[in-house]
Amino acid sequence: MLKKRYSTILLMISVLCLGLPSHTRAQGSSFIRDAEIENTIRIFSAPLFRSVGLEPNDVSIYLVNDSSLNAFVTNGQKMFIHTGLLIRSESAGQVIGVIAHETGHISGGHISRTGDVVARSAATSLLGMLLGGAALAATGRADVGTAILLGSQHIGQRSFLSYTQTQESAADQAAISMLDRTGQSAKGFLEFLNVIKDQEFLTSSRQDAYFRTHPLTHDRIANIQSHLQQSPYTNTPTATKIATLHQRMKAKLQGFILPISQALRLFPASDKSVNARYGRAIALYRRPKLTSALKLMDGLIAEFPRNPYFHEMKGQMLFENARPVESLKSYNNAIALLPESPLLHTQAARIQLELNDPQLIDPAIKHLRPALQIERDSAFVWRQLGIAYGRKGDIAQSSLALGEEALIKGDIKAAQFHAGRAGKLLPHGSRGWLQAQDMIQEASRQKKRRDR
Repeated sequence: MLKKRYSTILLMISVLCLGLPSHTRAQGSSFIRDAEIENTIRIFSAPLFRSVGLEPNDVSIYLVNDSSLNAFVTNGQKMFIHTGLLIRSESAGQVIGVIAHETGHISGGHISRTGDVVARSAATSLLGMLLGGAALAATGRADVGTAILLGSQHIGQRSFLSYTQTQESAADQAAISMLDRTGQSAKGFLEFLNVIKDQEFLTSSRQDAYFRTHPLTHDRIANIQSHLQQSPYTNTPTATKIATLHQRMKAKLQGFILPISQALRLFPASDKSVNARYGRAIALYRRPKLTSALKLMDGLIAEFPRNPYFHEMKGQMLFENARPVESLKSYNNAIALLPESPLLHTQAARIQLELNDPQLIDPAIKHLRPALQIERDSAFVWRQLGIAYGRKGDIAQSSLALGEEALIKGDIKAAQFHAGRAGKLLPHGSRGWLQAQDMIQEASRQKKRRDR
C-alpha cells in the first residue's frame, strides 16, 4: 500500500482537453490525463529512473497540453512534458533522450541548487496553477482530460526554471550514462539537440521554451557525438514495441490536438495503417461523426481485441455522446485487460454513478478503492467515493472521503467539518476514526501555515 500523504496537487479526471474548443485552448495551457499516453511515458522512463536509483512511482509525470517544444522538472521529483514535444518528436529515442536529460536534473539536484527561494516560488506558482481549475475539472465529461486551464500564464515559469550551462552539461552526461546502463542508443538525444540547435539564430519570441531554458552549446553536442563514437549501444535499434508505442501515442495526440481538417488530411481514409485509422477515428469523433468514428474503432478492436486503449477510446466516444450503458461495457473490457489503471477504474465508477442505479453503487466503490491505492492525491476520485457512500447512506465513510477531497483542495474549513463529523460517527479507535483524526491534525497544520 502506498504511504499516505497529503498533497496540494489535483489530479482531476474530466473531458479530454485535447478536444476542447480552440478558443478555450488559446487562452493558455492545460494539463491532460490519458491512460495510454501516461503509460507509454512510464514505459519509456522507468528503466532510466531505476538506473539512477529513483523509484519510478516516486517521480510524478505531468502532460502539458501546450504546442511549444518543452520539458522541465521542479522540486519534489516532478517532471512536466509538453504535448508539443511529443508530437514533434520523430522517434521514441528523441523522447527517451529528453526524459533521460530531465532525469539528470532530478538526480543531480539542480532545481534545489538554483536557490531555495526561487525554486519554492516556482513550485508554489505551479501548484497554484494546478489548483486553479478545480471547478472545471469537477464538471468535466470523461476520463481523459483537462485538469486545469491556466489562462494566459506560461506554465513553464521559464524565468524560474532555467539551468546553467554547467548543469546542462552535467544532465547530458547523466543522460548518456543512463542510456548506456539501459542498453539504449543516444542517437535520438543527439537528434533532439540538433533540432534545438536550429533555433539558435531565431528571435527569442520564435524560439521554443526548451531552447531558452536549456542553454545549448557546441561543446554539449560535441560531447554526445564523442560518446556515440565509443558507446557499444550507438547502433542499437529501438525496440519494436517502444517504437510502436511512440507512433501510436503521436497519432492519438495529433487526432485530438490538431485542427480537425488538418488531422483528417494527415490520416486520410486511404491510409489503412493502424495509427492512421486511430488518428482518423479520433478526428471524426471530434467533428462529430460518431458513426464513422465507431466503425473505425470497431475495426481496430476486431483486429486487436486485447488492446485496452482501443476499448477505452470507444468507451469515451460513447460516454460523451450520451450512451453510458454501452460506454460502461467498453470500459469494463478495458479494465479486464489493464486492471492496474486508476484512470480506467475511475471512469467506470463515474459512469456507474451517473447511471444513478442503486445496484451500481457498490461496484462503483470497488472501482474507486483500487484507484485510490495509486492516486491517493486525486481530489476527484475522493469526491466520487464520497458521492457513492452518500448515496448508499453511509454518512461516516462519505464524510471521510469528502474530507480528504477538501484537504487536497486546501479547503480547511470543509476538511475540518467532514473529518469532525466522521469522527463522531465512527467507533473510537477504528481505522476510519484514526483517519479522521489524522485529517483534523493536517487541517490544523495547513491553517497554521496559511496564517503565518
